[in-house]
Amino acid sequence: MKFIKTLGKGLFFLSKFVLAITFFFVFFYLLSLLQEKLFLPKDYRLWTSNYPLSRLIFIFELYIIFLLFKSKFKIILNFAKRNKKWFYPAFALVNFLLLYAVLFNVSVITENRITNHSFLAPQGKTYSYSDISSIDTGIYGKKLYFPFTHSAGDFYYKLILKDGTTIYLFDSTGGTQDNRDVYEVIGELDGSFVSMGIGKTASLDNFELLEGSLDIEYSNKIKKVITNTK
Repeated sequence: MKFIKTLGKGLFFLSKFVLAITFFFVFFYLLSLLQEKLFLPKDYRLWTSNYPLSRLIFIFELYIIFLLFKSKFKIILNFAKRNKKWFYPAFALVNFLLLYAVLFNVSVITENRITNHSFLAPQGKTYSYSDISSIDTGIYGKKLYFPFTHSAGDFYYKLILKDGTTIYLFDSTGGTQDNRDVYEVIGELDGSFVSMGIGKTASLDNFELLEGSLDIEYSNKIKKVITNTK
């Protein structure tokens, strides 16, 4: 009987956790749709959310988990109730700014330009390919992992612009035109950038970490991008 009771509690906990993950993906999907409607021109090739602000979206997942398991966070709930005159307005303001920062964190790559929407420039700042000062690409290695950072074996492709702005083409890719393979699109863009003589820092260090977690078809495409130099 005790086993059945424990099993029931375990299944109830698991169902809530699955529900939290489901709600988060629905939220993420709806946010992506809104970003597509607001920011994507007809001639876009790829769009992405830039690191590190792209990681802020996971805070909303924590909120969902909190709501589903709020009975486990009585200390926080009691604190909020005791200080509701300032806590709720401050919480609402912080989350408005948080949502704003996540929403207006989109870079769009077209045939001949890059438009970067940000917290301070929601309308977007436009650059030409000639505004790219350098490229940095490779594989993240083993390191102490912190929440909302990168994992060992993750591929990265960064465009460093002349004003110091960094565009992460692969970190949190939103999508490609006609749902094309993102690796192929990045490969084509990389070919254009390199042919323009843009400096490129590329390293195959830690590539074995990527090979162990990705299908060979995709790891070969990434290797081709990294090794493409003029």
